[in-house]
Amino acid sequence: MIVILGPTATGKTRVAVRVALKVKGEIISADSRQVFRGMNIGTGKDLNDYVFDDQHVPYHLIDIAEPGEEYSVFRFQQDFLKAWNDIRSRGRTPILCGGTGLYIESVLKQYRMAPVSENPELRKSLEAKTDDELIAILASMRKLHNKTDIEDRSRLIRTIEIDTFYQQHPEAAFDFPEIKYQAFGIQYSRETICRRITNRLQQRFQEGMIAEVEQLLRLGVSPQRLCAYGLEYKFVTQFIQGELSYREMFSQLDTAIQQFAKRQMTWFRRMERQGIDIHWIDGNIGTGKKGEIIANMFDKYLMGN
Repeated sequence: MIVILGPTATGKTRVAVRVALKVKGEIISADSRQVFRGMNIGTGKDLNDYVFDDQHVPYHLIDIAEPGEEYSVFRFQQDFLKAWNDIRSRGRTPILCGGTGLYIESVLKQYRMAPVSENPELRKSLEAKTDDELIAILASMRKLHNKTDIEDRSRLIRTIEIDTFYQQHPEAAFDFPEIKYQAFGIQYSRETICRRITNRLQQRFQEGMIAEVEQLLRLGVSPQRLCAYGLEYKFVTQFIQGELSYREMFSQLDTAIQQFAKRQMTWFRRMERQGIDIHWIDGNIGTGKKGEIIANMFDKYLMGN
């Protein structure tokens, strides 16, 4: 399997599409929000990117869940394996592409997971605690790499519930298969990333990101749930509810996404320290022909030279 990762706004999908055309591949999305239907602009789905020179590259794990649903790492693993087996059964090359480090790591490091039912007794005791107390409980069970686990109370309780189950039943997890892979990362300088994020954010507002969030609210997705679906949905929801002016919303969102990109790189560097080999490629090379140049590099790595 080929893996293409990197922080937000690095053009991973466009590179993956060029690579897929070269190696007869299909793309498996590793994005925790692009799984949801109707959440297109705010998640940067950009489905047009999957077409190049009138050739369409098949993609998987996009638009497979309804907005408002819970989508977990365990569910991602199950959906990933179905897509991975399907692609390989047809003699094609799976390409895992995205920026959700937890999802990518769960595949490359074969996280052992199991479905976890609700625990009413535990939930009752957790509901009586403050948010700070819940965060302290979770911090005693794991390192808090994923900030979204502590920003939404219902998700915080669910995460504690899942971790408690695994501590009590370590034998319940299924064995995830070991998959041979080559991982490539797309990177830019910090200044370039910030500029790309701001430019892309401006484009998303021009494309109708506010209208997209308004439609999700009309469909019955709660403001609390939307705020848990990522920075764009959180800040735009606050703007719609009158909590922020447009200028405040754009400025704070721009800064928050830049900070998020930095956290993504921190996660990927941690993956490297834990033994995951990532071949980093300068996103500036070749400019418009970047995808073609990177695709040509794959011959070298995949042949073991």
